[in-house]
Amino acid sequence: MSDKEADTSVPIHDLIARRWSPRALDDTVEVSPEQLRAVLEAARWAPSFGNTQPARYLAGLRGDDTFRRILGTLTERNQSWAHRAGALLIGLAVTENEKGEIPYAEYGLGLAGQNLVLQAVAEGLVAHQMAGFDPDAVRREFTVPAGVRPAIAIAVGVLGAPEVLGDERGIARETAGRKRLPLEEFAFTGDWGEPLFATGRSHPPAG
Repeated sequence: MSDKEADTSVPIHDLIARRWSPRALDDTVEVSPEQLRAVLEAARWAPSFGNTQPARYLAGLRGDDTFRRILGTLTERNQSWAHRAGALLIGLAVTENEKGEIPYAEYGLGLAGQNLVLQAVAEGLVAHQMAGFDPDAVRREFTVPAGVRPAIAIAVGVLGAPEVLGDERGIARETAGRKRLPLEEFAFTGDWGEPLFATGRSHPPAG
């Protein structure tokens, strides 16, 4: 799918290592209804607080009315590349039910989103999650009820050539290496800031 596999300190699952968030998508290839169903089915089986299942999705395939309407809620910058996606989705969190406020609703949506994007990798697709959209426009366009919060937009498609982005800055971002904090700045033991896994050490400290 790409040559941007994560550079990890130990081997991790291939789906996680290969997942990244490209903007260069191939608009000559479609996302099939079966693939869209698979990524949403994966999202449906995410864990949630008390099995409250707060995640919901609006989804459309390229060429249909829902895709067009979701595209219209994105920022201009995101529209400039996301129109090539095979599918566009909005992830929403149900924040209230008959018992009142749903705890950790957005966390539940985040877990569902991770399932979704990893299943996209398994389907030979890529996914890019976006904060750059207008939640109020989504509410108006799709008659979203109170107690449901539009939280994220997601483009799903097939990886394309970086050159489709058309500008040097976009191409440079697309082809740049992937970076994360080193593990010693990410996981601690004992006091804050004490690395659980120091550089060159593959196991936690004894005692």
